[in-house]
Amino acid sequence: MVRLNKIYTRTGDDGTTGLVDGSRLPKHHARMEAIGAIDEANSAIGLAAIALSGDRVAEVLHRVQNDLFDLGADLATPLSDGEDFAPSEMVLRMVESQTAWLESAIDDATGKLEPLTSFILPGGSEAAARLHVARASARRAERSVVAMAAQVPVNPAASAYINRLSDLLFVLARLANDGGRADVLWVPAANR
Repeated sequence: MVRLNKIYTRTGDDGTTGLVDGSRLPKHHARMEAIGAIDEANSAIGLAAIALSGDRVAEVLHRVQNDLFDLGADLATPLSDGEDFAPSEMVLRMVESQTAWLESAIDDATGKLEPLTSFILPGGSEAAARLHVARASARRAERSVVAMAAQVPVNPAASAYINRLSDLLFVLARLANDGGRADVLWVPAANR
């Protein structure tokens, strides 16, 4: 269990931040950009969950938020020599079953939706709009994880999870728009 007795440490005043293994990196490093983008996506998901309070979708979002903490911990734990991305008693790693759960949630939500016949605009209900903001934030987080992977090894299970997350948020946004019936359809300029 994590226990924080003091919020500020002053150790980051020099522009660095600590990783799980005790090493430090500049706050602008690709690893830190990815961790920060995951945190931003998690915050956007939390805002969406408020609009869905008491709904089954809010429960799904809370599970995702917990998974995103796991993802942040995974990204904040560099590989040591000879290690792989297997979790251990001392190292938290994303695992394939977390992505499989996302895929199952995507399939479940998709089964409740009207067929997609057009691109849709982010909007509709307030809950859907918040989910679309979270989806865009998750896509940015994915780009940050990909940029990190160009510099340092990244757990393939972490990459798969963040890739699938925006798909889940997209179908949940459609679900929040009355199963897709209240989606705001894109109208190309030639048709307006």
